[in-house]
Amino acid sequence: MRIGILAVQGSFNLHRQALQSIGAEPVEVRHSEQLHNLDGMILPGGESTTFHILLSTGDLGEALLKELRCGLPAWGTCAGAVILGRGEGRPQPRWGLIDLEVIRNAYGRQVDSFVATFDIIGLAREFPGVFIRAPRFVNLGPEVEVLAKLESEPVMARQGTVLVTAFHPELTSDRSVHRYFIERLCSGSQQGTVKSAG
Repeated sequence: MRIGILAVQGSFNLHRQALQSIGAEPVEVRHSEQLHNLDGMILPGGESTTFHILLSTGDLGEALLKELRCGLPAWGTCAGAVILGRGEGRPQPRWGLIDLEVIRNAYGRQVDSFVATFDIIGLAREFPGVFIRAPRFVNLGPEVEVLAKLESEPVMARQGTVLVTAFHPELTSDRSVHRYFIERLCSGSQQGTVKSAG
C-alpha cells in the first residue's frame, strides 16, 4: 500500500513515521511525477496559506487536484482539510472536494492548543485528539458523514474517498485514524496489508 504525503511543509514527517509503523509505504510528494501509482494521499497540517502558495507554483497543485478529482483517496488534517473543503477568505481557491465549509483557526491561536478525547465511529476506544490552531467544519452537505464530534462540533468527516480531521492524529501514538484511512478509503487499490497493532 503506497500512500503519498504532500511534503512541501507541515507535519509530513510524522505521518511518514505513522504509516511505516502500520506497514504502509509512505511516499513523500514534492513533484507531480511522484503522484503516480499511489493508493491514497495525505495533505498534512501546516500553514494553509503557505500550502496554497506552494501549490499554486509549478504543476504540483494542478496535477494533485486532477488525481483527487479522478478518485485518488485523500485525507486532510487541519490545514490539509482547509484545502480539501469549501470556504471564503484566504487562502483561495479551496478545492471543494468534500461538501463542507472549513473555518481556519476557529479554535484559537497556537497558545490555545489542547488535547481532548472523543469517540470515532467504528473505533472501540476513545481517541486522543490534538488540536492546534484547529479549523471548524460547518454547513455540511447531505452526503457528508460525520465520524467524530467534540461536544456538538464535527471534527472528523468523510464524503466518498475524501476524509478530513480538524485534529492531528500524527501527533499521537494511536494509529487508528491512519488505519481507518487506508482500510476504509484506500482499499479499492490496496497493494498490501496494514498491521492491526498500534
